[in-house]
Amino acid sequence: MRPTRAVTPIAGPRREGAARGSGRRSFVALGDSLTEGVGDPVQGGWRGWAALLAAGLTADGAAGPSVRFTNLAVSGARSRDVRERQLPTALECRPDLASVIVGVNDTLRHSFDIRAVAARLDQVYAALTGQGAVVLTACLPDPGRMLGLPAALARPLARRQQAVNVVVHALSQRYGALHVHACEDEWIADRAMWSADRLHPGERGPRQLALRFHVLLAEHGLATGPAPSSEPEAPGPTVPGRLWWLATAGTGWVARRCADLLPQLLVLAADELGHRARGTSARLDIRASAAVSAALASLAPAERPGPA
Repeated sequence: MRPTRAVTPIAGPRREGAARGSGRRSFVALGDSLTEGVGDPVQGGWRGWAALLAAGLTADGAAGPSVRFTNLAVSGARSRDVRERQLPTALECRPDLASVIVGVNDTLRHSFDIRAVAARLDQVYAALTGQGAVVLTACLPDPGRMLGLPAALARPLARRQQAVNVVVHALSQRYGALHVHACEDEWIADRAMWSADRLHPGERGPRQLALRFHVLLAEHGLATGPAPSSEPEAPGPTVPGRLWWLATAGTGWVARRCADLLPQLLVLAADELGHRARGTSARLDIRASAAVSAALASLAPAERPGPA
């Protein structure tokens, strides 16, 4: 992930929230384990990209008296959790800046429904921007490729993640969010970016993501502090460390995911292989694209502010 190459603003952010109040700014992070900081351990818990970014939002370079940072992200959270559990607390904080990065866990469940995901994200973005917050979003790589699954299993997950990414792009445009593209091959291929579990970024990953968001915010005058360092403070996971994770915590993680997803994933894989044998794989892509279009079309029109 190079911050100079793949940082992309979707649209001009709303600036009212950033100027609100007495000068003390509020940054609230919503999402799943990526934002919680899993894979980036510090004494007492996890850190993650959002905490690194918070430290560089103001000129004093610390998330102290001038920045109130609240991390609501929880490992395993889906769009429903963000909408129903995290959003109410976030709105109570009246943030100037709010990050919403979620969706991978939706793709890993048998209940995946892109129309429901789109509706929930639309409600979250609308509520936050309705209070004047600038929203940060990102599109993510699909978990099948990160985990190195066989093509027949990885492709259905890739199709789901692509659907989520298209929705995030469309809604980022709709609500003037600031968006970072984090689904490039470089991010997936660089093992130095990832922790032992192959699904969560290690310390280098959060630092690069924080740096890319900082560059984007600085371009819009919303970050005046020093950019986060790209260099890690701790060494990355060793080969024995990766093997130990797989033999201990990794086994439980795989078992929990398989119990929920594997039966349907096998059905999807069989469908994938059947279409491939018949030379009709394009139909699956067309079907997924049509589902995304229908999901976006089903959303209520965005409210437009009336004349002053």
